[in-house]
Amino acid sequence: MNSNNYIEQKKNAFLYFKLGDNKYAINSDNVLEIMKLPALEYPQKLPNSVVGLLKYNNFVINVVDIRFYLDIEVTPYTINNELLIVKTDEIIFGLITDKIIGIQAFSSALTDALPFVDNKTVVDSIYKYKDETIYIINIYAIENILKQHEINNSVNIPSLFPKDEHSVELMNARTTAILEKANLKLASAELYVKNKYISFNLNEDFYCIALDYVREVMKDTVITKIPGLPDFIAGVMHLRGDYITVIDLKRFLNLPKAKQSADKNPVIIIKYNELKLALLIDKINELFEFQENNTAESSDGYYCGEFIYNNTLYTALNVEKISSDKRILITDM
Repeated sequence: MNSNNYIEQKKNAFLYFKLGDNKYAINSDNVLEIMKLPALEYPQKLPNSVVGLLKYNNFVINVVDIRFYLDIEVTPYTINNELLIVKTDEIIFGLITDKIIGIQAFSSALTDALPFVDNKTVVDSIYKYKDETIYIINIYAIENILKQHEINNSVNIPSLFPKDEHSVELMNARTTAILEKANLKLASAELYVKNKYISFNLNEDFYCIALDYVREVMKDTVITKIPGLPDFIAGVMHLRGDYITVIDLKRFLNLPKAKQSADKNPVIIIKYNELKLALLIDKINELFEFQENNTAESSDGYYCGEFIYNNTLYTALNVEKISSDKRILITDM
């Protein structure tokens, strides 16, 4: 693959999410982890838009809600809110979201920069996707605002969080789990860690794929079956003018074929050496990262390692080996 093309693809890979009535996106290179909303600490005085503090890998980080920056009504949170842990070159902080939608490569041709932006403009461009508008977040603008330490006491922040016993207990448990994680240690001089993975399920087992190879994640896909192909090819899918071969990953790896929901076809779209494939899985889980020296090498060609994350055993797939398999190359659309 041409190195310039590879760099450009990584640059344009965005994780996008829903917050209120709008959708927003952030460059996936800046995302460290996704988690359900934990319990946060809230001292009396915090910078404008900060809704709490979270201890994360030996750091105490700010958690912000971008709606405060954009003068949009902030609705109460629930245990279903999701938290993005993001980084700039200098700091780490959290972004509250309603729901993570997926990862997608944004075409520069469909991205429009907004006029009159400065170093405190949180939304600096928009992306037109189908009939939707996705607002692209400039996290460096958020960094600049946080450095100002402006205090805003006009909103009763603690009242935004659930107070019922079940929710409080669950959020406290999530906070405890974050503190207990020993396999993800981020030193202040090492804010950029390469090992980002998308995790998913095949049957009851947990797998993951290096984010470098992931071009898009889709929770539901229309698959057209093609007669006469090997049983591990589920068919083809149509995506923005392209037809992509869909690999039934369980059949390809000779795993038990448990019954799958007929109306949901979650796929992870990968690309290696100009070959683009959609991997049919059972369930998409989360984005996370871990230190390379925590990986145990595997002898099977389709697997490149195993490791334990959050008390769960994950098997990392060897995308290069899968993509170069002769069975796929012969039948690629």
